[in-house]
Amino acid sequence: MNKTLLIATSEYLRRVRSKWFVVATLAVPLLALAVFALPMLAFSDDGEADRVAILDEAGLAGSVADALGDRATVEVADAPLDTLRARVLDGDLDGVLVLPAGLVAGDDGVRARYFARGGLDAGDGVGGAVREAVRRARAQAAGASPEAVAAYESGVELDRVTVSADGDETDAAFGRYMLANLLSLLMYLAILVFGMMVMRGVIEEKSNRIVEVVASSVRPFELMMGKVLGIGAVGLSQLLAWGVLTFGISVAAGPLLLALAPDAAGDAPADAPFGPDMISGMLSPGLLVAFVLFFLGGYLLYSSLFAAVGSAVDQESDAQSLQTVVVLPIMIPIFFLTFVANDPDGGLSLFLTLFPLTSPILMVVRMAVADVPVWQVALSLALLAAAFVGMIALAARVYRVGILMYGKKPSLADLWRWVRTA
Repeated sequence: MNKTLLIATSEYLRRVRSKWFVVATLAVPLLALAVFALPMLAFSDDGEADRVAILDEAGLAGSVADALGDRATVEVADAPLDTLRARVLDGDLDGVLVLPAGLVAGDDGVRARYFARGGLDAGDGVGGAVREAVRRARAQAAGASPEAVAAYESGVELDRVTVSADGDETDAAFGRYMLANLLSLLMYLAILVFGMMVMRGVIEEKSNRIVEVVASSVRPFELMMGKVLGIGAVGLSQLLAWGVLTFGISVAAGPLLLALAPDAAGDAPADAPFGPDMISGMLSPGLLVAFVLFFLGGYLLYSSLFAAVGSAVDQESDAQSLQTVVVLPIMIPIFFLTFVANDPDGGLSLFLTLFPLTSPILMVVRMAVADVPVWQVALSLALLAAAFVGMIALAARVYRVGILMYGKKPSLADLWRWVRTA
């Protein structure tokens, strides 16, 4: 065991001391912030209201202008449509809204039209303003009083409350869903990247014949476990650093982003995006502990298979077909993220969060959106640990033979023969 720890320590220190580890550790949180912040800034209001001309045959220009408010400067025009279109092309207008006669009456084929030069924000709010004006006009035409129309249009807030054995709490459903997706993606990338790092390390040592020298001093199983544990510790350290840096950067940058793009936050409270209360409320200690445990279990399970693949080939290009067998099960949970988030207590969700090949990613997703019984989490971890013990035994048989085999690319039948005879 001392030899295993010695190899693990060597693998860990060699990687964390490299400049690429430092660059990746610092770059990923900054890139994540940029991915979120740049669209937020891009879609923020530039402070200039749209210039909209209305060709009004329905008598709704005033109501539409009131509904648009400060978002647009409205001009009621009587010029021909072609003339107004030319002004749009020249940049004198941002859009032309045509309200035909019969719109309030709901005549067949009568539709409002908005002419603009395009873009995702073209006519932002115009559709809602037209609908509001038409509904109000139709209600008044049907005899509804202004008070009744106002009462009908008044909004009603609905709080989602999560019921759990520990008590009820107001639930930010969308935030939890985004958190679940973030954690699952992080888990997927970490397992894939660090598992393939194990494979590349084995291939490199094998191609350089270093493994022959090392294998003369330690048993192949100790060598494989040392590499798996050492690189796994690198991954855990990097995830911890990413978490701390992301939290610190987001808390520090949140007020600045809200100041630069206040409209991008919508009607959310000022302290909601990036706020410590929001982040700490969703990232419960239990979820963080579960994330670490399932990451370790998933990494150990898959990295042992990556090590076996690396030992079976002489160069990385030969590993493409074999590593597909390992990568495919890691990808499957990604296709079930939305399903598990929408139906966390369903039978299929329960199976996927207990099955060892999918549980590392999907159990964390399920825990982020629902209250999962402790016994199910414990059973999932136990099954994951049992699967790792069984898989490491099989992978060790392949590793024991493969690290000293050269020249021939093995088939799946060859790998199975190694498992049976090693």
